[in-house]
Amino acid sequence: HAGITILPLLSQTYPKVDFSPAELEALTVRIQNAGTEVVEAKAGAGSATLSMAYAAARMAEACLRGLSGEPDVYECSFVASNVTELPFFSTKVRLGPNGAEEVMPIGDITAYEAEWLAKLKEELKGSIAKGVDFA
Repeated sequence: HAGITILPLLSQTYPKVDFSPAELEALTVRIQNAGTEVVEAKAGAGSATLSMAYAAARMAEACLRGLSGEPDVYECSFVASNVTELPFFSTKVRLGPNGAEEVMPIGDITAYEAEWLAKLKEELKGSIAKGVDFA
């Protein structure tokens, strides 16, 4: 969940935003390394715990909304899926009374994003293997 395994799909932003190639590269790398940037800014005095807490609270709320029957509840989640050839991947998931009810496809991505996707799959494959071995 860090560095290269984070792929911001900036081509899918809404409203649509166009970035120059230099801006796209800088934003992609900065988003991928945001957690490290926070730790470095805190000079070793902590981590990005507020960001993690917010993400956990948002996911918990979404799960509760889905479990209660609210329609069209979506969050990104790392789940077992067929979205790629990997056994687990993180994409939008529709949450409902039965939990994660539908794993959404990645959607249309640019050639630039496709290059990053290919790179991250190799890294993620190793992380998944470590997790499966640990379990």
